[in-house]
Amino acid sequence: MKNKQFRLILTPRNNAKINMAIDNAIASSYKENDTPILRFYTWENSFTLGLSQNFEDYTQLKEQYNNNCAKRITGGGVLFHGHDLSYSLTIPSSWFKNLSVKQSYEQICQFLLHFYKELGFNTCFAKDLEQINLSKNEFCQVGFEAYDIIVNNKKIGGNAQKRSKKMIFQHGSIPLIKTQDDDKFGSSLEDFKINLTFKQLEEKLISAFEKCFDAKLVLDELNTIEKEKLNKLLERN
Repeated sequence: MKNKQFRLILTPRNNAKINMAIDNAIASSYKENDTPILRFYTWENSFTLGLSQNFEDYTQLKEQYNNNCAKRITGGGVLFHGHDLSYSLTIPSSWFKNLSVKQSYEQICQFLLHFYKELGFNTCFAKDLEQINLSKNEFCQVGFEAYDIIVNNKKIGGNAQKRSKKMIFQHGSIPLIKTQDDDKFGSSLEDFKINLTFKQLEEKLISAFEKCFDAKLVLDELNTIEKEKLNKLLERN
């Protein structure tokens, strides 16, 4: 990923269906060896489910969030939004053809580790702390996957990946604002006395990505193919 040019797409605050349809449109439109894409986005108060979860199991949540919910194209559990900034990264699969899924996670997440370290946190992956028992849970922020990011001994955010022969797609969230005192929402930067605006957070993450990967980010928007795909996806919902 070093010394590469990326399309940088910054989208405004959207509901869950639009945000997840954009991710889907980008990933499904991507052709082998296209220019890689880094996207940042924010949310209305909403929640998303992992690909294998069912909305029928969360009818109370759907009512609570006025049906502002969607499925991700990746796995994992329930994730709450509105207090977080999310990213998605789409790169050619050929870049990591000799790496396992876990190894590619470790490589891609380096910019997040760099970002948290620059804020002054002690940072590592969950697999690197003996006191953490790796476990799955229907709520993303409750369980611990091997490559979940731990700052000052607490899990923050989450990341998930989808792969095909053409591309590797990874997205994740960085919680910014303190939410209700509920383990299902997880820790936020505000819980660690870090006070930033969403724009400041976005700028710091862009800077971390550029430094970590020596990348050139070129501001862009969805192209014609991606927009057409997005419109078709939204018509289905």
